[in-house]
Amino acid sequence: MTTKRKKKMSARRRRHRRNRILFTILICAGIIGCCALAFFQLKKGHDLDLSHSYLETYVFSETEEVTAQMKAQPFALDLCVTSGDVPSDTITLNGNEKGALFDIDDKKVVFGEDMFEKVYPASITKIMTAILAVKYGNMDDVVTITQEDVTLEEGSQMVGFQAGDNVTMDELFHGLLVYSGNDCAMAIARHIGGTVEQFVAMMNEEVRSIGATGTHFVSPHGLHDENHYTTVYDIYLMLNEAITYPYFVETMQLGNYIITYTRGEETLTARLDATDHYLTGEESAPAGVTVLGGKTGTTSAAGSCLAILSQNRYGEPFVSIVMKAVNKITLYSDMNKLLSEINS
Repeated sequence: MTTKRKKKMSARRRRHRRNRILFTILICAGIIGCCALAFFQLKKGHDLDLSHSYLETYVFSETEEVTAQMKAQPFALDLCVTSGDVPSDTITLNGNEKGALFDIDDKKVVFGEDMFEKVYPASITKIMTAILAVKYGNMDDVVTITQEDVTLEEGSQMVGFQAGDNVTMDELFHGLLVYSGNDCAMAIARHIGGTVEQFVAMMNEEVRSIGATGTHFVSPHGLHDENHYTTVYDIYLMLNEAITYPYFVETMQLGNYIITYTRGEETLTARLDATDHYLTGEESAPAGVTVLGGKTGTTSAAGSCLAILSQNRYGEPFVSIVMKAVNKITLYSDMNKLLSEINS
């Protein structure tokens, strides 16, 4: 073989070797890029940007975009699903309490006790009232309080409105979620539904649409009625739906709120402290757990109840629910048992 031919073959081998090295580098870079993208998407999911969980945008023409709620997807696609209770070796609730813990990212029921048994929701009802308020209400609307709104059973939680007061829907919404005002629930229901009865019909229609088949409402506030009931699992479905609305998530995190309304020519204000003791600092969550908010409920028949959204130290979201606690001490003790599991 001539020297010239040997040089050509040597050059060809060098080119092949160089191409193999470049190809290997490109493959490695692609793998690293995919891993980085996956990590970014995972981290993004843990930042609790839940505002668009059910939203898709469709472009029908160059000038028309439509954003629609994707209810046509398989119902359980984004839900924690179980056919029965889920016991835990490390969680034991006190007495007759019922409760559950849901891992939102992994779509997993971590723990569940009597999840499908009938319970009275008390003011946890207001999660559904709030959903309809956001879905169908205009927060700039001014609502005039009527006597019907403030004529409720003695001792019920009230902001303190009088018939004839004027309040925006935005203020009513904050009074509903932060302070759990029953007068706020009545005013919202009447304004959106036309009548409270029609609003309650809307509540029952909406709750069926999200799959909560063990629930029946008779009021927008949850004051006790034998025919007003739900289940722990249905409460999870309601809160899971509610947190798809950014306005709900923003409001439920407030530890207090200064409500403003008018009475004749006078502008009145009142400080409303949250009913959730985690938000007011009266109770502390386990180390590494951030309570983002949710909804409380208390009546003599329902006991002390709480449904909340939390994050563990990695930013992963969980829903935890305790119902029928004998008092608030037991309620927060049991809730901390559930929250202690989310960093394990």
